[in-house]
Amino acid sequence: MKKDYLKQIKSFHPKTPYISNCIKAFIVGGLICTLGQVIQNFFIDVFDFTEKSAGNPTVATLILLSSILTGLGIYDKIGQFAGAGSAVPVTGFANSMTSAALEHRSEGIVLGVATNMFKLAGNVIVFGVVSAYIVGIIRYIIRFVF
Repeated sequence: MKKDYLKQIKSFHPKTPYISNCIKAFIVGGLICTLGQVIQNFFIDVFDFTEKSAGNPTVATLILLSSILTGLGIYDKIGQFAGAGSAVPVTGFANSMTSAALEHRSEGIVLGVATNMFKLAGNVIVFGVVSAYIVGIIRYIIRFVF
């Protein structure tokens, strides 16, 4: 019964434009990365940073720009157009945190903004820490055992 239903509704679903979506994601993701490179080169040229020391202010600047664009409603339009191309870079993470904060601001700073903003961030941070720990142990074992 369920299989028959799935067959019947399949004809009513629009076809997903996979190629078009991939091209849009590639272009927008590439533009975000290019912007990051331009910002990093700016920090290197103007403030005399090294490549290594320019990384942190570059990421902070991209996060700030993403948060401002989210607050103005522009980043959501970019996300609707580009899909994963805007969600995968660090700007997508900043967008999701800022969106959660803006959505729940009427509930107050602590119970609204902070609580809901860090629901997403907590999961990502925990996954990142656990993954880094596991990779570190594997690297340690490979380095000293082999």
